[in-house]
Amino acid sequence: MGRFILIVAVACVILAWFLRARRRQARRERLFSSPFPDDWVRILEQNVPLYQLLSEPLRRELHGHINVFLGEKNLEGCGGLKVTDEIRVTIAAQACILLLNRKTKCYPRLVSILVYPSAYVANKVRQGVSTEVVGQQARLGESWQHGTVVLSWDDVIRGARDIKDGHNVVLHEFAHQLDQEDGSADGTPILEQRSSYVVWARVLSRDYEELRKKARRGRRTVIGHYGATNEAEFFAVLTETFFEKPRQLQTKHPELYEEIKDFYKVDPLAWREENG
Repeated sequence: MGRFILIVAVACVILAWFLRARRRQARRERLFSSPFPDDWVRILEQNVPLYQLLSEPLRRELHGHINVFLGEKNLEGCGGLKVTDEIRVTIAAQACILLLNRKTKCYPRLVSILVYPSAYVANKVRQGVSTEVVGQQARLGESWQHGTVVLSWDDVIRGARDIKDGHNVVLHEFAHQLDQEDGSADGTPILEQRSSYVVWARVLSRDYEELRKKARRGRRTVIGHYGATNEAEFFAVLTETFFEKPRQLQTKHPELYEEIKDFYKVDPLAWREENG
């Protein structure tokens, strides 16, 4: 009898999980297909030049992802900032550009986005046997593995409106979220096929080491020197470069460009060529 009760209990748990997953998926599908407000389109046209480069099908897909993102994630103002539709849509659009053409669960580990008016001060920690606070530093953004992204609104809007400088704090921090989906911040996000990991490791490790050498020597590089910090930062900075300096990246690092293009399933260089 005891074993039967245990089997029934496990079956009930599995059924409850399945039903919750079905309801969540049905809600997500409703959100994805919901009408996209005209006011939000105007925000995208004003604040997110990358949106202007997208084909009409990709714009419609982006609208759906934004609807889901804003329906599932909590955006909270900090430091006296009041979160408006402009803030919500501008952040969501850039985060969701990373989801286009890809199988996605819309940042499943992410719960909240904390938005400060400008650069904020956070504790600087050193990891060892224990975590030790060693000072404070100003930050533009950060990505936590357990459900939170923190952003500076001033830097969000500055990065969004300039799509040629290779700096975009939203693309950077949400690339970290993709990297962390497997529970590890190591510069290797979840890839579609197991066989892809070998080529990914070879190409990105080679170009990461090349960047480290050039950064130590103070040489100019297409990929920002901050990417030489570690493999996780390399992937995040590479993401910024891919979307904002695709021509330079493709010229200097053609194999790397193809690898990151295969991951993101879009081609920002083609977007620019199609739009003159």
